[in-house]
Amino acid sequence: MTVFMLREVERLKKTILTLSAMVEEHVNLSVKAVTKRDPEVARRVIEGDKEIDRMEIEVEEECLKILALHQPVAVDLRFIVAVLKINNDLERVGDLGVNISKCAVALSRMPPVQMPPNLSPMVTMVTEMVKQSLDALVNLDVEEARKVCATDDKVDALHRGMFQSVKDTLRSRPDEIDASVQYLTISRCLERIGDHATNISEDIVYMIEGEIIRHHAADT
Repeated sequence: MTVFMLREVERLKKTILTLSAMVEEHVNLSVKAVTKRDPEVARRVIEGDKEIDRMEIEVEEECLKILALHQPVAVDLRFIVAVLKINNDLERVGDLGVNISKCAVALSRMPPVQMPPNLSPMVTMVTEMVKQSLDALVNLDVEEARKVCATDDKVDALHRGMFQSVKDTLRSRPDEIDASVQYLTISRCLERIGDHATNISEDIVYMIEGEIIRHHAADT
């Protein structure tokens, strides 16, 4: 690797890690807006999405510039490819944080209702998945990345249980159906964030070990 390319790659690492930190905060604030019924926090997330979008474009342009100018191979090429994919997942997580925040604003305008029982453990699991996947990125930690992948099925199961909660609400407390629909949307967003955290973790394994593990779970 040339000195110039090394400098470019180091700058790219710093940028993707900065974007990661922003997205993690974005997710934490969005769920806080829901649990605290705080529309101001939700609006901060919505307004902050423009900066995430700007940085996502910056990372992509940096990756393409390195590919065009330096034509990296082997480990360096794997790194650039993985960063391009992780960058896209981070931007999507940011968008899902915005969607959760919009639901938080809507809920703040409704009479308070009890959250469905599955939502709280989902919030805990998904925020931990995001943290673990980004810690794995910072520390290039394969074991941490694999832990994230192992958690995804549990989040999916909790999300499926949300549908039963909404059915129960429709039967017994029809006046709460509007809030239940918002919570179901939040659950769907959390489930998708978990998927993106899993994608990031799979790409970290690929980046470090060169192993594609995306479809392994489906084969077992």
